[in-house]
Amino acid sequence: MKRLNIPLVVVIFTATLLLVISCAVNPVTGKKQIMLMSEAQEVELGRSYDPQVLMTFGVYPDQNIQNFVQTRGTEMGKISHRPNLTYYVRVVDSPVVNAFAVPGGYIYLTRGILAQLNNEAELMGVLAHEMGHIAARHTVSQQSKQQLAQLLLIGGMIASEKFAQYAQYALQGMQLLFLSFSRDDEREADRLGVEYSSKMGYDAHKMADFFKVLQKMTLSESQGGIPTFLSTHPDPGDRYNAVNQQATEWQKTLALSEFKVNQDSYLQLINGIVYGEDPRQGYVEGNTFYHPDLKFRFAFPAGWKLENSPLQVTITPQDQRALMLFTLAQQKTLESAADSTIKQYGLELQGSKRTTVNGLPAILTQSKQVVQDQSTGATQTNMILSYFISYNKLIYVFHGVTTEADFNNFANTFNSSMVSFAQLTDASKINVRPKKVQVVRVQRNSTLSDAFAYYRVPNSMYKELSLLNDLELTDQVPAGKLIKIVGE
Repeated sequence: MKRLNIPLVVVIFTATLLLVISCAVNPVTGKKQIMLMSEAQEVELGRSYDPQVLMTFGVYPDQNIQNFVQTRGTEMGKISHRPNLTYYVRVVDSPVVNAFAVPGGYIYLTRGILAQLNNEAELMGVLAHEMGHIAARHTVSQQSKQQLAQLLLIGGMIASEKFAQYAQYALQGMQLLFLSFSRDDEREADRLGVEYSSKMGYDAHKMADFFKVLQKMTLSESQGGIPTFLSTHPDPGDRYNAVNQQATEWQKTLALSEFKVNQDSYLQLINGIVYGEDPRQGYVEGNTFYHPDLKFRFAFPAGWKLENSPLQVTITPQDQRALMLFTLAQQKTLESAADSTIKQYGLELQGSKRTTVNGLPAILTQSKQVVQDQSTGATQTNMILSYFISYNKLIYVFHGVTTEADFNNFANTFNSSMVSFAQLTDASKINVRPKKVQVVRVQRNSTLSDAFAYYRVPNSMYKELSLLNDLELTDQVPAGKLIKIVGE
């Protein structure tokens, strides 16, 4: 959970665009196709999504990397099929290996994919692939195929649909992250990716190499809230060979003296990039959640699943009969935070009292809400136990939600976790550091395994780091070659 003052429920773009069904000429194919929005509407849609994407996932705080990808994206946009569109390329602070685009020229690369890439040519291939989706208006087509009122929950963040309204990450902008492009779209984006990166002077064969790396990876789709690349960009079939063949054809057509790879300069660019989860944004040990930057801690029930995101923490039991949320309030006082929550959800307040939590000023409330299933008309009464806690000029909020019938079973569990909130003073918990990619030079001609041994890489990480370098442990690596290892 990052330090963001945000409402419990994030509402974006809830006034749906007035879409007009019209025929538009596809910029890539030159053929007419039905689109539910004009280009102006597409650009406005992307502009409305962008701040929500950045708020949801966070911006990776490395200006050199941000400037690099934006500069390359601007250059590539000029040779794309939509040169008049302004392209915005962002690196988001997620460990998941993925890239995605939304309508209107917005492209997002995760820090996870930057860490996994091994040269600039691979990066340009990924960037060109995403730009291909925008140029061919695949993102608009996907949006047009969906009911804009449909709300999709980010994978893993909300375990129980029954209580989803209390943790609405169902951002309309996030919808596109979960739409798996068709294989025809992927085939076209691959082709455009090869074309654009080749015209930029890069070796698109490296794009094929990276797709091969992705096939080897077994990352969970729900990690960090973003699906992995292949789950949203399905292999259209024989991708590796097709991309390699197209790269060869474009190189023959362009007939440049050489095509860039730029491995060393790219590795130096990402040297020090955060690898994996960043504990500075909150981490779990045992059944305690620690936040070293904001200096707080709290316990949660054994056997419950905790999901941490930049917006809030969600905690759920295996049977999904309850939900606990932890977040920050926008308001500056305990009273205004409590009042706002009651009004926002239309809750029926049953009781409220001033209290303290480990010496910190707090307000405890108990509320009721009758909710109706829009499809069946059936009603359900939920009970909400809430703590609003003032600490270091911020208002922290816990909500425990369950049905009225189950409330007595969970009330003590909710309360025990919430009153465990306390200031974090343990230096060993505060001074944690994230793992980072370290770029080092091979000291002598050897195998990759021997190079890892020289730098005292733990044996347990050999397989993971060989994939990170797109090499086999038995591969020979010459003295002076740059490789990636991971350290603090």
